[in-house]
Amino acid sequence: MFSAMNLISTLVLMIVAQLPALAQSSLPPVEAWQSAVLKGDAAALSRFYSADADTYSGRNRISLQEELDFWKKLQANGLTEFVARALETKTVEGKQVLLLRLSAASGKTHTVASMRQAWNQTPDGWKLVVSSRSAAFVPDATRTLPEPAKPNVALYSDPKGAQDELVSALARAGAEKKRVIAVFGGNWCYDCHVLDATFHSPEFAPLVDANFIVVHVNIGEEGKDNGELAFRLGVAIDRGIPSLAVLEPSGTVVYAQKNGEFEASEKLGPQDVRAFLEAWKPVAKAVRK
Repeated sequence: MFSAMNLISTLVLMIVAQLPALAQSSLPPVEAWQSAVLKGDAAALSRFYSADADTYSGRNRISLQEELDFWKKLQANGLTEFVARALETKTVEGKQVLLLRLSAASGKTHTVASMRQAWNQTPDGWKLVVSSRSAAFVPDATRTLPEPAKPNVALYSDPKGAQDELVSALARAGAEKKRVIAVFGGNWCYDCHVLDATFHSPEFAPLVDANFIVVHVNIGEEGKDNGELAFRLGVAIDRGIPSLAVLEPSGTVVYAQKNGEFEASEKLGPQDVRAFLEAWKPVAKAVRK
């Protein structure tokens, strides 16, 4: 006999089986939009845009048709790979706003562009209400440092919490006999994501974890937040980000970047990162006999 308990168990299993789909429906369909671009399917692509969507190429406002033609032409020129990686996500006035790094490949040519999308959830599903992208794709830089397959969109938290996070990191560093690396930057900074991926890579994670507590200091979208903190630590964020400071648990600054040494990840190699970490890891104290 099919008992009430069996019925409940069956219903629970049915709900659990649907959870991934339900969770996915609560997020903008960026991957589906990406797939439509890759296929050059203008009809499918147009369905993601609201009829009155604001679309921009660089600083110029363009028509929706011009936007669709841009992606169709990209595919017609031999597009073989297209990936949209979210660097930052936030909710603004009920809309999901995403900052994307777009990577495109046509044969051996690899190019990149940036794009900001605002999605609104409607009875007909998610719709793009604002789309602002680079006017053109440009050649991608060749990097020898690890790049994130999926950037951490929460890498940098609210700029207002930076001081408290630094204090907490210093306390933890004192307890664990480590130093603190304060990384000034923002989620919109791809080089910041590359540095984070490098610190978490198998090659560097053991060295970082054994010697440092890493805290990320958000300078805000316009680079105007936490300037006083950067000044106090001696970090010249106006020379580029990510920009780093190394501190003792006491708060004493033992190193501060002043010339944008880490701001262009394509100019750095693993040897540069390792040299930095080895140079500024805690000094082992001699054991008295």
